[in-house]
Amino acid sequence: MSLELPAREIGTSGVRASVVGLGTWAIGGWRWGGTDETESIGAIHAALDHGVSLIDTAPAYGKGVAEEIVGKAIAGRRENVVLATKCGLVWHTDKGKHFFDNDGPVHRYLGKESIIHEVEQSLKRLQTDYIDHYITHWQDPTTPIEETLEALETLKAQGKIRSIGASNVSVADLNAYVAAGGIDAVQEKYNLIVRDIENSLLPVCRENSISVLSYSSLALGLLTGKIGPERTFGGDDLRKSDPLFSTGNRARVMGFIEAIRPVADAHGATPAQIVIAYTLIQPGITFALCGARIAQQAIENAKAGTIELTTEESVLIGDAAALHLTGLQG
Repeated sequence: MSLELPAREIGTSGVRASVVGLGTWAIGGWRWGGTDETESIGAIHAALDHGVSLIDTAPAYGKGVAEEIVGKAIAGRRENVVLATKCGLVWHTDKGKHFFDNDGPVHRYLGKESIIHEVEQSLKRLQTDYIDHYITHWQDPTTPIEETLEALETLKAQGKIRSIGASNVSVADLNAYVAAGGIDAVQEKYNLIVRDIENSLLPVCRENSISVLSYSSLALGLLTGKIGPERTFGGDDLRKSDPLFSTGNRARVMGFIEAIRPVADAHGATPAQIVIAYTLIQPGITFALCGARIAQQAIENAKAGTIELTTEESVLIGDAAALHLTGLQG
């Protein structure tokens, strides 16, 4: 292993993971213009080789494709992986609330019997007998959180999962989880453009020792500085129709990138690495999940976990974000 990344605990679970995690939504291919299994496995191996232990996936990422690829990639290396996956987006039943269609309807459903079914399917695809961090992917308004948490606690008692998380929660959802017995972490969209949770979820998390995994930490690649106004997206790539990727927004992001480039140069780093490093020092943010489809991207993201920004550099980055990125998501 060529890097040793800082590690932090997931809530109070005793499970520790690298501060930078590998997100695998794009590896599943769906809404990302397809996938290349060989390159994806290479990216996962590169992340592990460079100190990343946290790998985050989900059944919904390509209807099992991402989990299967992760399972193949970590074979023989399971002891070095803190494996996170999810439940609650289902296509084996029509219970719950319809969410979207992908070769058939997908529902939000977190009933106890469904969670028990889902974990077994994930274990098979991932080629493992336990999951380090198990997350409710999207919340199900048709099932009481008490029932959902009871199922997860049962799986934990059985040794099939080691910690419990929830994703895409409202403050009311999070408070309900806390009241029902508590969880170890939430996984939420957070980056230097989308910062809504700073004044909503993060105070609740800090008060209850709940870790936060940021997803879309680089805003679907927009904050890498590699997506200029001329870039086009094909196939089913979700960025093709995302207003965040308008030409005007891309120009504003490039202004931010140029403003922080002196910091990147001072660290021998890329702007994307500086964005990740800055994200990791925001109050309440415990882990930054960053997607990668090829080895080079995975290595770049991993190295960000070793960057220590000075107070002056942090102020410069914060000021640049306020100037160039405020209101961009709208």
